[in-house]
This record gives sequence, structure tokens and C-alpha cells, in this order.
Amino acid sequence: MGRRGRWHGGLAAAILALPLAAGQAPSAREKCPVCGMFVAKYPDWMAVLRFKDGSALAFDGPKDLFTAYLDLKRYAPGRSPADVAAIEVKDYYSLRVVDGFRAVFVIGSDVAGPMGRELVPFAEAGDAAAFLKDHRGRRSLRFGEVTAAVLRSLP
Repeated sequence: MGRRGRWHGGLAAAILALPLAAGQAPSAREKCPVCGMFVAKYPDWMAVLRFKDGSALAFDGPKDLFTAYLDLKRYAPGRSPADVAAIEVKDYYSLRVVDGFRAVFVIGSDVAGPMGRELVPFAEAGDAAAFLKDHRGRRSLRFGEVTAAVLRSLP
């Protein structure tokens, strides 16, 4: 079984039981439910999926957050997008936690995240445009434009 296959289902359900307060750092042992990497090792890239019941899933980067969000049946069994209260990502320049639903994500740049090519998040479209130009990005996307096909295009 591949690395990704081991980390869905039971682990995701266990992590869902752990509350993660807004802005709170994950524990040193908390693992990304998609790839199994320790989330705390990558605080600048951390992304969080918060559910209406107060539980949360933390990820080592936006790419894995989107992987889980687009396949909640696998990574958060029994959950649907309607159960999501918030998505938090960190603005690349300021490292502030920003609303992932409103963020702009640059893909195809020369900046790598913990898992390689990443969706680089920005609170402001102007910052995303400047980054796209400075770092040879392919394009910028809004939340609803990030699809499974987009994720597959990020090696």
C-alpha cells in the first residue's frame, strides 16, 4: 500500500476528534491526514480545515488541504462541504492566517512547499499577481477554481 493510502480513514477520524483553536499550533505529533507528514514541522505552510462542530484537520500545506476537501468522503468520512465552517491558510508574504475561501492561490511557481509544488496562498490579489510574475507562476486561482485536475497538475 502506498504512503498516501495508509493515512486516510481511521487516522482522519481520530484527528477530527482533536480540537485545534484558531491560530493554535498543532502538536508535535499531529500528522497531515493526506501525506502523513508532521504538520508542526511546516508552520509557514500549515492549512486548517475547520468543521462546524469545532473539530479540525491540520495539513502541511494548502495542496493537501484541497486534496482532503475535494475528497472528504475519504479523508473525513461522514463529512461534506456543508460541514465546513472555515478554511485557514497562511498568506505567503505576511504569514498571517487568512480565509482560504477568499484567498488567491498561485500555481506553477518556482517556490516549493513541504510536498513539492504547492498552491501558494495570498490574502490580496495584487500580492498574488506580483508573486506570479516574480516567481514564474503559471496562473492564479480562487478557491472554487481549485479542482482535482489542478492538484494532479502539481507534481
